[in-house]
This record gives sequence, structure tokens and C-alpha cells, in this order.
Amino acid sequence: MFASRHQAGQSLGQYLQERHVQAELILGLPRGGVVVAAEVARQMGLPLDVLIVRKIGHPSQREFAVGALAEPDVVLFDEAVIGTNPIIRAELTKVVAEEEQRLQTYQAEFHLNGPPVLGGKAVVLVDDGLATGATTQAAIASARKQNAASVVVAAPVASTTAVERLTPLADDIVVLLMDPDFEAVGRYYEEFGQTTDEEVLELLKRA
Repeated sequence: MFASRHQAGQSLGQYLQERHVQAELILGLPRGGVVVAAEVARQMGLPLDVLIVRKIGHPSQREFAVGALAEPDVVLFDEAVIGTNPIIRAELTKVVAEEEQRLQTYQAEFHLNGPPVLGGKAVVLVDDGLATGATTQAAIASARKQNAASVVVAAPVASTTAVERLTPLADDIVVLLMDPDFEAVGRYYEEFGQTTDEEVLELLKRA
């Protein structure tokens, strides 16, 4: 159990240092992941930025992820979950369009000096927890597409399923707690309020 995202980030940053993880840039996944990433960046003495991702929710149950978007142009679907229903696929087109609009809004809001340059850099992708791993998978695909030299995924807590899903895709997965009976990220934090856009902006300005 972590007291807060800040405390979890401090512990994660220390653990990354103990493991001698080599990195040049820390990328938080908005919004909660940026709070953790800011502490990791501070611990490791590295620059902080964001890699913007959005969950694609099922048309009839938006909280249920069936895919993810990542800037600049990554779109991933869980084909096994979506199936071949043409009505669902048509409705998904609308969901994707909505999430692409939100992603563009975040890009304008959070990239204060333009998007980060990942080419040739060792990057660490940080989130506050890995439940299904869907959005992080999209983030890895984005970093690879932008020719990052290496991609490490780091989070305070993760499900066993997410770690198994992401291990073949990343150069390393670093988590402090992996739970085979994972339910929700918030379960592992005493304080888990919603991170606001203003908080993210303040962290990026301070970095």
C-alpha cells in the first residue's frame, strides 16, 4: 500500500536507481502517471515530459477498455474482445474520433515546448499502475515508432496479466508490487484522488 502517488514515485525512483536502470528521459502517462513520473525524474536527476495516451472504451461500457491511442498516431485494438460485430465496430469509430480529439487537446495543453524528441534516447514510461496494460502497450508502440533507443516501463503496482502482456514489448518492466489478484489501481493507494490538468501542468513547469 502506498500513501500517495508522490510517495510511490519516490520509492519507484529509488528502486530504478538501485537496479541501475539507464535512462535519458522520463515520460509520464497523463494524468496520474505524471505525478509518479515527476518524483522518479527528481530522484534520478532526469528531464520529465509526457507521452499522451487515451483508453478506447467499449461503446456500451466506456470503462471497459478495448484498445488505446497514443500520440502521434498509434491506434491499438483488442481484437479478441471486439469480435466481428459490425455494429460495435461502427460505434467504435465514433469512440476513437472522440478520444483522438481529447488526445489533441492534451497535446496542445501539455506539450509546452512541443512534443518530446525520443529518437535515439533511452526512455522510461511511467504510470501510477498497470491494470490491463492496454494504454501502456500503445505508449510502447509509440516510443518504438519514434525510434527510442530503449523503452523501460515502470509503475508502483501492476497486475500479473499486464506484466505478462508488456514483457515481450519493452526492454524492461520495473514494478514494486505485482498482484495476481489485481482489481483496481486505487486499491493500492491510501490517497488516490483524480489528478487535474492543472496539477500536470504545474509538475511539467517545475521539471
